[in-house]
Amino acid sequence: MKVSIITIVFNNKVCIADCIKSILNQTYLNIEYILIDGGSTDGTQEEILPYIDKLAYYISEKDNGLYDALNKGIEQATGDIIGILHSDDILYCNNTIQTVVDAFIKYDTDIVYGNGQYVDKNDINQVKRIYPSKAYKKMYLPFGWIPLHTTIYVRKELFKLYGLYDTQYSICSDYEISLRWFSQTNIKTYFIDTWVVKMRLGGKSTTPSLQKKKSTEDYAIIRRYKLWGLFTLGCKIGRKIPQYILPRIIKYK
Repeated sequence: MKVSIITIVFNNKVCIADCIKSILNQTYLNIEYILIDGGSTDGTQEEILPYIDKLAYYISEKDNGLYDALNKGIEQATGDIIGILHSDDILYCNNTIQTVVDAFIKYDTDIVYGNGQYVDKNDINQVKRIYPSKAYKKMYLPFGWIPLHTTIYVRKELFKLYGLYDTQYSICSDYEISLRWFSQTNIKTYFIDTWVVKMRLGGKSTTPSLQKKKSTEDYAIIRRYKLWGLFTLGCKIGRKIPQYILPRIIKYK
């Protein structure tokens, strides 16, 4: 079973090597790694250069935003399963993809997802926020529930059946496509109760200055899927509070 992992990057020379190495260090070997650079000018391409021969596909060119770049990667993917790892982030451990593949095989499912951590930008061992999930029930969606997008691995057929990322959303298309999948009654999902990814705080969706725009797009998506409007949005925002509090109480690794 081949796993295609897509990373998109633009001017992130500080983190990109860590991201790449977290893929290359996986114990599961049948990985197709696709890297889409948006035409970086800060030295990111030079950081990528030592790993070029390990990449299944690499291109550096101007794009129309992060979801356009992700769509480029998906169109190049030939794997049975597709996952996303952003350039700020790393897989939780070297056995992560093996765990994901084992779940696909054992449970014959269409989607596998798990838990994620948000970590300090300069110290990935310092957990600032956790994003736990649980086994899916459709009744959770109106209450703002959705798995962390970078923990979600899907069969490639889902993109063929239900489409790519909707580029009308500049910051929340991951929420829209997740609702697109999880609102379908014929898509099988399986939750693995383990950490899947470490995400550095400071990414586009976690920047405080962009929270107003994020909420505006989230609300438009909530209305599109006929959820419970401002109530759903409030629940989605409110879920973050314990996610920040728990790491202050419990020591996560």
